Amino acid sequence: MPGTFSYARQEKLKSRKQIEALFASGRQLYTYPFKILYQTTPQNRHPALLQAGVTVSSRHFKKAVQRNRIKRLIREAYRNNKVELQQLIVGKPIGLYLFIIYVGKEMPDG
Repeated sequence: MPGTFSYARQEKLKSRKQIEALFASGRQLYTYPFKILYQTTPQNRHPALLQAGVTVSSRHFKKAVQRNRIKRLIREAYRNNKVELQQLIVGKPIGLYLFIIYVGKEMPDG
């Protein structure tokens, strides 16, 4: 299935409005070193919409090089494992929005 392991532009969560709604009323999961905010919404136009965003705190990682490396590793892990999430929402008229926050204080191995 071509494109299964891609992370295309339409799969990236960039809307400030949607991100603010996610932080305001989304649910959260905490598994060290990640905090995951998620929200499902009814979708009429796009069945099985899945969007994700990633962030790393600049409080713990002052250098942008370190933050960008961690974000690349997280996006790569998400890209390789998102098929399982897609299978959960396929055939359902819902949208799933995820926001992955790295809360660890040390650089991950990768």
